[in-house]
Amino acid sequence: MTTPEPGYVVPPPDPCDLVTWPEGFGTRFTVFVDTEEEFDWHAPLTRDAHGVSAIAAMPEAHRRFADHGVPLIFMVDYPIATDARAIDILRGALADGVSAVGTQLHAWVNPPFDEVLTPANSYAGNLPAALEAAKLDALTGAITTAFGAAPRAYRAGRYGIGPATAALLVARGYRLDSSMRARYSYVADGGPDFRAIGNHAFRIGDLVELPLTTAFTGLATRGGSGLYERLGMVPKGRGLFARAGLLSRVALTPEDMPLDDALEAIAVALGEGVRVLNFSFHSPSLVPGHTPYVRDNADLAAFHHWWDRVIDDLAGRGVRAASLDELIAASGALPPAPGIS
Repeated sequence: MTTPEPGYVVPPPDPCDLVTWPEGFGTRFTVFVDTEEEFDWHAPLTRDAHGVSAIAAMPEAHRRFADHGVPLIFMVDYPIATDARAIDILRGALADGVSAVGTQLHAWVNPPFDEVLTPANSYAGNLPAALEAAKLDALTGAITTAFGAAPRAYRAGRYGIGPATAALLVARGYRLDSSMRARYSYVADGGPDFRAIGNHAFRIGDLVELPLTTAFTGLATRGGSGLYERLGMVPKGRGLFARAGLLSRVALTPEDMPLDDALEAIAVALGEGVRVLNFSFHSPSLVPGHTPYVRDNADLAAFHHWWDRVIDDLAGRGVRAASLDELIAASGALPPAPGIS
């Protein structure tokens, strides 16, 4: 089997591949939930040192979003898709008729386990294509069995796509990917480089890519990616510029992104003409102590407050939530290939 070189550099889309959203679709936002096992984020990855207890907090979180009219897209990985209690909890959330289940591949806990467990191999796109495909098939099958329908949206755990990923997804009936984190790079750890990727949705053949939204904010915003990269070469350069209000890179997530920065990032992204703002969070953040972002009850209260304020801000701007079905239909993604339900 041929193994891709780590550090896959994702090329920018051709302008002709950018998605043209229908005028009547408006400007929308979506919320992806990385619905996954909890584990020690500070320890080396393992096959079995994890649990799925945090999923018990999902019904309350789902209710909070539902009260705002916001559907969730649950990106489910193998430990969740094969746990009876987690399946029942998510089925309850899906009963709202607008939330949906997608796929999230954590290679290190997803069979078959034919690879050596290393940081580079935690990015599924670094694996030989045949092994990446086998893991994807195992997970897709588990989700289909658990929820009665084949998933149509995908996210690689750790944003770890590779050169074979898009074709593998299309061949299995996937129509939307959200593995790219705009303006980020994970090359230092063997992962992909998304620095050439912006916030606009685009097509990769028959697959629609919806990157996670990231904006540069501050007085030096015009410096953008170039200035941010140069600051990375200066000790504490990025931190100094961020604290001075000159330049910050802000992803649309409550995890490690202050509320005021997120509100400014929303304004910047909308000013750039982004038609779909892509938000995300990890399901273990719903219980204190499982992620670095929510360590105690005060952090959890701040997490919920972040969402309340952000959703109110979006409503004030006339930006409505979009379900997965609406995203796929409006993007013009092709229907599943024959033989795939």
